[in-house]
Amino acid sequence: MKIEALFVDSDSTAEPEVERIATALGLVPRPVESAREVFAAVLAAPDPVGAGKRMLYLTANRGAFIRDCPGTAHYTCCGYRILHIAAYCRMDCAYCILQSYFHPPVLTYFLNRRDLAAELQAEFAKNAIQRFGTGEFTDSLIWEAISAGNEDLVRLFAGQDRCVLELKTKTVAIERLLPLAHRRRTILAWSLNRAATAARYERGTAGIDARLAAAARAAARGYPVAFHFDPIVIEEGALAGYLETIETLFSRVDAERIVWISLGALRFMPALKAVIERRFPGTPLACGEFISGLDGKMRYFKPLRIRFYRAMAQAIRRRAPGVCLYLCMEDDEVWQEALGVVPARHGGLAAMLDEAAVRVCGLSG
Repeated sequence: MKIEALFVDSDSTAEPEVERIATALGLVPRPVESAREVFAAVLAAPDPVGAGKRMLYLTANRGAFIRDCPGTAHYTCCGYRILHIAAYCRMDCAYCILQSYFHPPVLTYFLNRRDLAAELQAEFAKNAIQRFGTGEFTDSLIWEAISAGNEDLVRLFAGQDRCVLELKTKTVAIERLLPLAHRRRTILAWSLNRAATAARYERGTAGIDARLAAAARAAARGYPVAFHFDPIVIEEGALAGYLETIETLFSRVDAERIVWISLGALRFMPALKAVIERRFPGTPLACGEFISGLDGKMRYFKPLRIRFYRAMAQAIRRRAPGVCLYLCMEDDEVWQEALGVVPARHGGLAAMLDEAAVRVCGLSG
């Protein structure tokens, strides 16, 4: 998706990044008095979800940059801390929850980075193991072509010893990060899928082979890496493709560099189904064997999820028996049936991930 219009909040026009971003995009920024003007432009388009990917809004984050992962009371949560640096995504995955999460969805980048740095310094001063990431409301690396924000974050995290930053992506935009003195305090992470699923449902993303090649380059430069098979799309013959991706992963990346690997099956709020069917006509994505979960999201039947998780976990453990492997938003029954463990027996999932960060990233535990 190419950015076609650039809006900037009138209160933020003096921020130094505005000129840099405008130059990188070859666009003249249009000052606006409020987000409502941007929303109106997006909503006037025949496809607001798509239009929001082509209009970039530069503004200040007037709320907290650091947020707790929303999670849910019914499923095991990882205790992740969200760095809310931006919103929405230029890539176009059919299953993306952001299509219906934001109303309307508008590609937004926050300029007040000094406030972000101040919040992080306050967290660093707590002297506690913490895991932060920017990949909850946006792809972490889609901003590389227009902003040095990630470079600043890598340097900031490199200056302390108790916290780790995870940058999660479906791109290969790592060139500017590779030479940095990261001190293993930044994890470069990739969302993975089987190749056919990525080609079918993940428009505008890097191919799976390209993502794994980028991961191998990052690991060779000393970066800890992580992988997230999420969402796993359960279709006829899909399991073999996922097992193939796992084999390719371990043929390219040293298992000792991997901090964690997660597995999570496709799940979505019911409202997303209509968006998927409208924007991706003819797709069978939302027509699988789903049931409403305890969190109100549509989920595959539990036996289907367990079957995929168990087979993928076995393949991962054959190649990397010591890697931290976990399920995203599943209950104890699924954990036990698929992985043979329950997080509570190991101090909880957050403790398991903290231990992996200490071990692989060299944090002071």
